[in-house]
Amino acid sequence: MKSVKITKIIKVGQDSFLLSFKRDFEFVAGQVIGINIGEAQPARLYSIASGSSEEEIKILFNLKDDGYLTPRLAVGKPGDTIQISPPFGRFVCNEKEAYWIASGTGIAPFASMIFSGIAERKILIHGSRFLSNFYFQNEIAPIMEARYIRCCSAESGEGIYSGRLTQYLREQENLAIDNKYYLCGSAEMVVDTRDILISKGIPYENIIAEIYF
Repeated sequence: MKSVKITKIIKVGQDSFLLSFKRDFEFVAGQVIGINIGEAQPARLYSIASGSSEEEIKILFNLKDDGYLTPRLAVGKPGDTIQISPPFGRFVCNEKEAYWIASGTGIAPFASMIFSGIAERKILIHGSRFLSNFYFQNEIAPIMEARYIRCCSAESGEGIYSGRLTQYLREQENLAIDNKYYLCGSAEMVVDTRDILISKGIPYENIIAEIYF
């Protein structure tokens, strides 16, 4: 672990924050880093949400009132010090066709992939309860265009699918069996989505998942 200073922290949704610090290491889009404040608790893992050539590392997180780390991060300010690990992880994607499926802050690794220039030939499906929680949508929409599907379960809006992303997937026919399906979100979403995909003929080995706790 090494120390870095926060350069910015902003609230980006209901109980969600985006933290930034200067980048001084290389990483592959989709990788995670460990973050901690002090050594009282083990580091927590977060996906990098910025592009691999951006000057700053961005971390998207939800405030968990009963947690140790996120309440402290949420009240952080520029100049505060946090500890980070080197980047690691295998939740990475190549240039081939693929589906990216995220719920909530699970969009982070896919945002990193998009901002790193590997969005071509990908379909992104993002599920959220509220419209305000489609993080990075203003940057993602012009890049992904019709390949960006937003599924909102509690609110409606123009161009938004009304319902859960699992409902959207159940309604789809002829999903590409040979494509890879990358899932990132809660354990419940990952398990439910995996079951839906398998029921539609997607081979288990073509489903790659990263769970947010």
